[in-house]
This record gives sequence, structure tokens and C-alpha cells, in this order.
Amino acid sequence: MSMRAAVLEVIALDAEDAFAAQAGGADRLELVTDMAADGLTPPAGTVAGIRAAVDIPLRVMLRLADGFAVGGAGAVERLVRAVGELRAAGAEEFVLGFLDPAGGADLAAVERVVAELDGCPWTFHRAIDRAADRHVLRRQLDGLPGLDTYLTAGAAGGVDDGLPVLVAEAARGGEPGYGPRIMVGGGLRLDHVPRLRDAGIDAFHIGGAARAGGWDGPVSAAAVAEWRSVLDTEVLPSPAV
Repeated sequence: MSMRAAVLEVIALDAEDAFAAQAGGADRLELVTDMAADGLTPPAGTVAGIRAAVDIPLRVMLRLADGFAVGGAGAVERLVRAVGELRAAGAEEFVLGFLDPAGGADLAAVERVVAELDGCPWTFHRAIDRAADRHVLRRQLDGLPGLDTYLTAGAAGGVDDGLPVLVAEAARGGEPGYGPRIMVGGGLRLDHVPRLRDAGIDAFHIGGAARAGGWDGPVSAAAVAEWRSVLDTEVLPSPAV
């Protein structure tokens, strides 16, 4: 029987992080800056340097300020300009997510930025975990070009709180709004993996867990390799074709 391996995405802040993550077995990187603000858009020069250092896929954060609102006046146009600069630096995949004051998707902002992506694949990030209604948000975003992943812990408090939601959403994969892949991140630990894999989830995102000293240190190839080993052990049957 053929088996389906899990995808491991690692947060990288610079080329050193990226190189270590790839060496440890990461499948993809999420590129950000300023983790004190939970990850903002990195400079185009940083993206170009990372793109030159590794050959695995990169997803670049589009986020100007802490929180899940798009930002103040002119923020959308600043993001649009950033997309052009980042694509010129080699970015081909992105991460974004904006909520309106009521906790729904800020469709005007999301659609404007997505239009600039011009079909590039993108992840809607953990803003979903702060949404007033996750199901409504998924239906709002259903069909947007390029949306192929939700990065989510299932709850604002992290995977410990969100496990039942993640399992329930994984079971709804054929429904409208539930087509994008679930990538689990946010307080994710190795001991969560067996239950998530049993639910059919096959994508995992780590940040501090990839660093031996937490956020004060660089990505550790050994720490990434430990995750790689566990994920490669917890395999699932491939879907029937």
C-alpha cells in the first residue's frame, strides 16, 4: 500500500534558519520577521537571500502589524506594493488573513491582496482562530483563487484547546469551505501528532519547537529532524484514485 507523508512547515527568520530547517527535513518555510508581533512581512532582501540559500518552497507573510486587522489607512495599498517587491525577490507563495471588527473575514482587504497575488498559492493564517464563527469565515473565503491551506490550532488558545475542532473540521473535507488543507500550528507538540494523523490531518507548522533555545535561538536542524522522524512514522494510507 502506498503511504502519504506529512508536510512539515518551519518558521524561518533568516537564511541561517532556512538552511537548518531544510537540513532537518522541512518541506516548506514560512518567512516572517518580528516574532514579538507574532510574525510580520519580512524585507524583500531577506526573502531574496533565503530564496538563494534553499530550494524548498517558501511562503511569505503578508502582515504589517500585530493583530488580525489589516491595519490603518493605506495598509492595503502598502501590502499590494509589498507583494510586487516580494514577487520580484523570488516569492511565489504567501500567508495572509484579515478580520473585520465583527470577527468575520475582511473580504475587501483579502480580495484586493489576493488579486495582486495573481493565482499564487496562499495560506489563511491563524486569524481563523480569532474569528467570530469559523464556519462562516470558511464559507466567506470559499473559492478565492490560490487559497489552499488554513493554518490553525483549532482555537485561539492553541492546539490543546482546539484538538476537537481540528478533528471535526478534518471530517468535513468534502463540504464547501473545507477544501483547503488543514495545517496545524500554534502550541503544537509531538504528542498531538498521533491523534491529528488519525483524523486525516497531514500538515504541521512549527516555530519555537524548531529551536533548541526557543525564540532566542536559531532553528535547530536536529529539532526539525526529530519532528521529521515522528511525522514519517505516523503515516496514513494514500487516498484511493
